[in-house]
Amino acid sequence: MKFDPILPQARLDSEDAKKHWPDKLFCDYVDEAAAAMPDKTAWSNFNSMTGVQATLSFKEFQTLSDRIALGLVAHGVEKDDVVSIQLPNWWEFAALYAATSRIGAVINPLMPIFRQREISYMTGFAESKVMVVPRNFRKFDYPEMMEELRSELPKLEHVIVIGGEGETSFERALLDPALEEKFDKEALFKERRPGPNDVSLLMYTSGTTGQPKGAMHTANTLVAGVKTYAELLELTEKDVVLMPSPFAHLTGFLYGLMLPVYLKATGVPQDIWNAETYAQLIEKEGATFSMGATPFLADFTNTAEVDKYDVSTFKQFICAGAPIPAVLVRDAKKKRNLRVISAWGMTELGVATAVPPWADVEKSATTDGLALDGYEVKIVDAETGETAAPKQQGFLKARGVGAFVGYLKKPDKYGTDEEGWFDTGDIAYMDEEGYIRIAGRAKDIIIRGGENIPVAEVEQALYRHPAIQEVAIVAMPDARMGELGCAFATLKEGTSLNFEEMVAFLEKQKMAKQYMPERLELMDAMPHTPSGKIQKFKLREIAQGLTKQ
Repeated sequence: MKFDPILPQARLDSEDAKKHWPDKLFCDYVDEAAAAMPDKTAWSNFNSMTGVQATLSFKEFQTLSDRIALGLVAHGVEKDDVVSIQLPNWWEFAALYAATSRIGAVINPLMPIFRQREISYMTGFAESKVMVVPRNFRKFDYPEMMEELRSELPKLEHVIVIGGEGETSFERALLDPALEEKFDKEALFKERRPGPNDVSLLMYTSGTTGQPKGAMHTANTLVAGVKTYAELLELTEKDVVLMPSPFAHLTGFLYGLMLPVYLKATGVPQDIWNAETYAQLIEKEGATFSMGATPFLADFTNTAEVDKYDVSTFKQFICAGAPIPAVLVRDAKKKRNLRVISAWGMTELGVATAVPPWADVEKSATTDGLALDGYEVKIVDAETGETAAPKQQGFLKARGVGAFVGYLKKPDKYGTDEEGWFDTGDIAYMDEEGYIRIAGRAKDIIIRGGENIPVAEVEQALYRHPAIQEVAIVAMPDARMGELGCAFATLKEGTSLNFEEMVAFLEKQKMAKQYMPERLELMDAMPHTPSGKIQKFKLREIAQGLTKQ
């Protein structure tokens, strides 16, 4: 595979790059941790497929990841070859990234929930040479799926199976101790070492708007995303990082996979989300830090079974992916004594804004934070293109040290101007202190009779209703007004809500009538991306056939 990262010389020479790009690879941080704390637990990881608890020291993790690197070379993996992995949050995922970073290959994480349609497109487009899958996870046979797809993927040479049998098993193909006798490891790793500005990660965007694009990141852009965050939150090797968000999403990859190794801290991946299990892990491992989208936080806050566990070590939850309902921030503090830090980011940027730990908790209830060190954000007036006034909504643009270096095979879609400003596709506003608030995606705008509806504001109001678990508002067509708002909602167990009750609730909050949704659709479950974001494009498809109530 030929990668063409977009890295203008001005970006390479910038002061921010000099400050935040350490020119180090992920495997370098593995080596540093193994040298400084060889016996410390790097990963404490329960595998739901096998029922086995794995506990690896940093030295053991280094040894195994190096062996995997040799195994990949033995299977013909060369510089810039793509190694796709469709794995849950297991230590092998992290070891594979350490291995690919060692030999100049590019890792391509794929969500475990993806099936033939997504995998065929993503691995075909990436021209993947190797695919690593579990034998079985959540009752799905991954090797069988890959066997069905092999004829469609001429560039795919090897499918390696964790828990498999024979020569294609992960254990035989990549963990055989005999690999260390086959190669001069030091010479090979020196020869194959990539540069810090070479493409290291190919990650597809999360699919909230349809067809995903393959965002390319380098070692420097990834480490910068971890470094700026760790410094803001004052995280150290004493922290214990619990991660339920998938490693195959940039949140999980940066802050669940890379962050613990960067800090020399213990990582605790959770492979199947369950709020009670999450609480058990906090108690058992002494977890201090976690990050994820709103559904994870809502479940942890509102699940009664969590009350049985001692979660007193758990101090910080970073919530990103979509604006957090203000009531949830307050409930998490009240019920769990948990500090929620609101943040905003995307696959192309990493986390670009966050509420500082020293700010009042209400900032997380009402904003998505300030630009992190090494990042800048601005709001641009939709009509004039000029910087918007405080509190004025406009297009959100961002640039920074963690920004990606283009989309695979789609340089025309880069969306970044000559000054490095990336058009995020989000609508937002900024207050006088520089805090931003996401108001929605540009594609989510509802124009009712020529007037823009403040979708995020209406959603926040509905989240205050005691019956609503999740809510999303999208446009539905109307012959007279052009577009009207349709609210899709899921309800908390044992509650009910109808359209008239929703309207009465909004009227009590003194909301303008034209802002109110003109239809309520109750759902058994919302469509989500694997990282927890609501897929509004799917709701828009449903709304195309609906009319007002």
